[in-house]
Amino acid sequence: MAMKPRHHLYLEELTARLDTLASKPGTSKSAIVADALCEYLNRRATREVDDLLKHRLDRISNELGRIEWDATVLLETLSLFVRYQFTVTAPVPEADKAAHAIGRERFRRFVDQVGRQLSTGRSIGVSREMPGTLRPRRGAGRTIRYAAGPAAFR
Repeated sequence: MAMKPRHHLYLEELTARLDTLASKPGTSKSAIVADALCEYLNRRATREVDDLLKHRLDRISNELGRIEWDATVLLETLSLFVRYQFTVTAPVPEADKAAHAIGRERFRRFVDQVGRQLSTGRSIGVSREMPGTLRPRRGAGRTIRYAAGPAAFR
């Protein structure tokens, strides 16, 4: 049987506490120090893994922030558009059944089109080719500084 390596440690102020713990039946100083050292090393390994994951989590957090910002811009844009439409469009009189039927049909087609677009995964939103498209300027960060169209990136 191989001999266990022997270590000589100077614990100074910890000696009394170690003696107190080792005085209990079924414990030894070696077992207590080995357990404490093992826990310390395991915590260090955990910290190293946390440091490795920190960069990924930061990147994911930044991406989620951009998605949240995009959703906020989209919601504000839609709400302003709807408010504008309600302001400039006259209400249809209750007696005009044909206009109500046309409105229902247009809404049904709109909902169908949205469903088709979502099922294909293609976007029906604003594209880079459309003139006047709002795009964040380079270096604008998350501020509300926008430039119109692809020319903003030149």
